[in-house]
Amino acid sequence: MTDLTIPPDTDEKRAAELVQSHVDIGDVVEVRNEERTEDHQLDVTGEVTGLETTYLEIDGNPPENGSVPYTRIHTVSRIETE
Repeated sequence: MTDLTIPPDTDEKRAAELVQSHVDIGDVVEVRNEERTEDHQLDVTGEVTGLETTYLEIDGNPPENGSVPYTRIHTVSRIETE
């Protein structure tokens, strides 16, 4: 697994640049945010299907169905697949 941590004061454009330089379409990733309260925790795992302007597309879903806005990403981990 290879991790990328986005600093908390990073703006959306810079977060998108960092994520897009770390993952490629077809990579399997786990995305987490910093918040650890049960009602706000974000933990999404799936295949990157798009590197959109404002969000990381996971499994072909829009942000409201599982993809993640860059502003909500704290850590992206590439999961090694065989």
